[in-house]
Amino acid sequence: MKALIVCTNHDTFPTKATKTGLWLSELTHFCQILDKQRIDYDLVSPLGGVIPIDERSLDLKDEVNHKYYEDAVFRLHLENSLKPADIDPNNYRLIYFTGGHGTMWDFPDNVDLQKITATIYENRGTVAAVGHGVCALLNVRLSDGKRLIDDKYLTAFSNVEETLSSMTSEVPFSLEDRLREYGAHFTKTRIPFTQYIEMDERLVTGQNPASAKKIAKKLIEELIEK
Repeated sequence: MKALIVCTNHDTFPTKATKTGLWLSELTHFCQILDKQRIDYDLVSPLGGVIPIDERSLDLKDEVNHKYYEDAVFRLHLENSLKPADIDPNNYRLIYFTGGHGTMWDFPDNVDLQKITATIYENRGTVAAVGHGVCALLNVRLSDGKRLIDDKYLTAFSNVEETLSSMTSEVPFSLEDRLREYGAHFTKTRIPFTQYIEMDERLVTGQNPASAKKIAKKLIEELIEK
């Protein structure tokens, strides 16, 4: 089995001076579980090349973050990610979209990533996403023309969490509202920023950074143990 992990290239906010990008733990905590199971994975981004890291997520007191961030090979992959044109979706059984606010700008309208996602899903593979990364699924359409998320139960970074993060005025749209508008059944934990995942057959989503490791464990359980 091989996994494809998607990260953002976008690093700016409309009005804030601080930089955005990948939320680091949503990648590292996921990779840790895959590495323990010796599952190969590739990193891809909408443009290829450098994957920026959101400054607020660079918590090196987190042992997993520290381990991966200090790993020269891992950092090299972050600086030289693949681009969608490099990817043959038939080589992967799983695609996972990491989050971070940057994804809200370069995930939703990337047609190449949408096609890759639809192909993996229709090849009986699994689609997973966490936090803001769930925005990548908004415009994915299957071969019958239906949206992938239509009538699916899923979760993502919620309106409450966006408000508590003081980011409501910065994001281009409300992810929770848009997912509902596009036909998804949106669920969330009652306590913001605590781990929570939703599973609807071969679609697995996590609400926030705390959920990344749980997504990976659930995927291993589904893909390896069954």
